Amino acid sequence: MNFDFSDDQKMLKDQARKFLAEKCTTKTVRKVFESTAGHDAALWKQVAEMGWTGTAIPENYGGLGLGYLELCVVAEELGRALAPVPFASTVYLFAEAVLAAGSEEQKQKYLPKIASGELIGTFARAEGPGAVIPKSIRTTFKGGKLSGKKIAVTDGIDAQVAVVLARSSDEVGERGLSLAIVDLKGAGVKRRAEDSIDPSRKNAELTFDNASAEALGKPGEAWGNTSRVLDRAAIMTAFEQIGGADVCLAMAKDYALTRYAFGRQIGSYQAIKHKLADMYVYNELARSNAYYGAWALHTNARELPLAAAAARVSATQAFDYAAKENTQTHGGIGFTWEVDCHLFYKRSRQLGLGLGPQRTWKDKLVTELELSNAA
Repeated sequence: MNFDFSDDQKMLKDQARKFLAEKCTTKTVRKVFESTAGHDAALWKQVAEMGWTGTAIPENYGGLGLGYLELCVVAEELGRALAPVPFASTVYLFAEAVLAAGSEEQKQKYLPKIASGELIGTFARAEGPGAVIPKSIRTTFKGGKLSGKKIAVTDGIDAQVAVVLARSSDEVGERGLSLAIVDLKGAGVKRRAEDSIDPSRKNAELTFDNASAEALGKPGEAWGNTSRVLDRAAIMTAFEQIGGADVCLAMAKDYALTRYAFGRQIGSYQAIKHKLADMYVYNELARSNAYYGAWALHTNARELPLAAAAARVSATQAFDYAAKENTQTHGGIGFTWEVDCHLFYKRSRQLGLGLGPQRTWKDKLVTELELSNAA
């Protein structure tokens, strides 16, 4: 079985890399990093004009209808560039939630605006520290009104709409949950900027006080729909993480070949060689798992939950390791503000937490492996 991308997909990859190399340098990232803006509006507009926001959205909803393999290709290049745009929140999470659970009317209402870049969306789940589980959800959605608070909502500063996981009945567990779409500019909604590990992807606290909202999907199916959306987002995020990890490896290698110590390139020392070799191994393992995930996503295979967990765990570990070892390879200057190492380290931490903690995905991986072995 050939898991490699096609020639057309590789061409898309090359075009995306050239575009982002010109339009999204680390200066672009630093500009958002050091400002109160939630994203680079000019870059977001250009990304939408390239059609990337509609890559996997069907043509009858205003998208390109290319598919998830092409979206994974774009995701990797966005990850390489550390693009400070709300692409993941809007495309991987909000759009996927509407595609998975939305009515035909909702799809016609929201998806064309996402495809054109007119609409920025997000997904609000967490209400406190730790993993999000059904009993931790206290936000309520009853009678078309939403009340409660969500924290650490990625891109929540600039999003116009959000899918919110809320409790719609007193029934304990998953069956008491619902998803709701809320206009974040409407009455009864307040947002407050929160400190973020990666200031180029800013977080917000969202507070709802009888805010008008519309149901997304059927009551009792919210937890299952959320899990499916997160599985799909995990695979696309894995490609972003691989893109960032590959850049960290290249940065470390280039520095090791140009930095001299005691009359020798530091890359000639065994300690540095081992760091670079380990980074390469982590990256290749993550890439193979991500390719498996892309296949499962493209074919909607029954192995999708397993593939998503494997891709999520390995890509998170690879980017985290590469970002840290890149900083170590650069030595003392690697910890300074002027050198770009910290930009990748902060993005690695942000991506590693955005879809839930590692222990949750590791538990899921073990569970899915047990289920697959029992089948």
